[in-house]
Amino acid sequence: MLAILSLASFMSGLDLFIVNVAFNDIGRDFHGESLSNVSWVLNSYAIVFAALLVPLGRLADRYGRKGGFVLGVAVFTVASQACAVSTSLWMLVAFRVLQAAGAAALIPTSLGLLLSVFPAERRAGAVRIWSTSSALAAAAGPAVGGLLVEASWRWVFEVNVPIGILAAVAAFRLVPDSREGTTAKVPDLLGAGVLTVAVGLLALGLVKINDWPAVRTGLVIAVAVAALGWFWFRSLRHPSPVVEPALLEVRSFAWSNVTIVLFSVGFAANLLTAILWMQNIWHYSPIRTGLGVAPGPLIVPVFAVVAGILAARRIPVSWITAAGCLLCAAGTVLVTLNVGRDPAYATGLLPGWLVGGAGVGLALPTILSAAASGLPPHRFATGSAVVSMGRQIGTVLGVSLLVAVLGSPHGYPATHTAFERTWLVTTGFMVVAALTAAGMTTRPRAAAEPVAATEPERLRSSS
Repeated sequence: MLAILSLASFMSGLDLFIVNVAFNDIGRDFHGESLSNVSWVLNSYAIVFAALLVPLGRLADRYGRKGGFVLGVAVFTVASQACAVSTSLWMLVAFRVLQAAGAAALIPTSLGLLLSVFPAERRAGAVRIWSTSSALAAAAGPAVGGLLVEASWRWVFEVNVPIGILAAVAAFRLVPDSREGTTAKVPDLLGAGVLTVAVGLLALGLVKINDWPAVRTGLVIAVAVAALGWFWFRSLRHPSPVVEPALLEVRSFAWSNVTIVLFSVGFAANLLTAILWMQNIWHYSPIRTGLGVAPGPLIVPVFAVVAGILAARRIPVSWITAAGCLLCAAGTVLVTLNVGRDPAYATGLLPGWLVGGAGVGLALPTILSAAASGLPPHRFATGSAVVSMGRQIGTVLGVSLLVAVLGSPHGYPATHTAFERTWLVTTGFMVVAALTAAGMTTRPRAAAEPVAATEPERLRSSS
């Protein structure tokens, strides 16, 4: 059952890295589409996934997690096949939206089923394995994606089909159901829709900043900000909001969410920048690009273990996270200083890429674990979903900022300058993330005010 449920996390991680490697080939196949248009292949998935993660998880809690898991895998699989046969860019984007809806259902349901299946003394190990499967997908994704893209970018979606069929059939036959029934409240679906539109408009304004008049861009971004404000206003009054305001009263949780958004902006922009550099400047093939990306993700699990050891020795999570973010920034600076027009992977890109991978290993798992550490047990699943939502929103903003900052330069000197700007922006976000990480360590409380007697009560009363 653990293997079946871990497939959900693996499929989600694999899809992210494979599609990044296929980005250039997709753009070439659909002639005449700009970089800003092709970016929606990535952004549409991340936006919908972020907005539906919490609502679909809560619906599954109420009506049945097994049914939600099987349905999510089925939708993800069918949408993957539809992506593979798309005949236009916007058809591909539409099916990516459907694919994201399936992923948004299967991630929280797989975690909920896992927690219900395992006894309390074995849950931590099971969750660790479930989480590690995503890291394995991140390590395997670039190389697998590069190999598949050598045949056609369509194979990066076809690969999901046999995995999805296997997961759906096995889950239907072997995984027991669990639910909270009527005790689980119906989520705010309208609020989720508003959040989707708001983040989508914000991404649209950013990716079109070089194509549209300033007035139109400013208007779109202003509407996005207004929609985000309305979403938060609605969340304060809705009985079952997408993001419970009381959760953000927990210091470690609130600052972990701020940090994960900033970190994900830098991470997503840096990943895609490296891929575009290798393919457009060095003219690497997809498989060579995939192998070039792979060392970074491969080193992440190693330093995730280091982060766990440091945390066990009572090193504050804020220090570990800040160190990871600063290593990511240092890695980006190394790449900026060393790469040139002539391919020189071992001396130009690899050193900075390895330093950045070490930083991701320190920062990312620490942020995710710190987010839930200050929450009561009955809010672990919801808190994890909200952090995952913040991670996806950061990814959307990172890809959008990359498109806006990179622009459409002509000729090598101008192109190099444009890439340097993107790496400078990436470095800035990582440095700011290191600063916000200072708030992630929970302040000591007086003995008369233990966490169990304060935070859970506020969260329960808000529900």
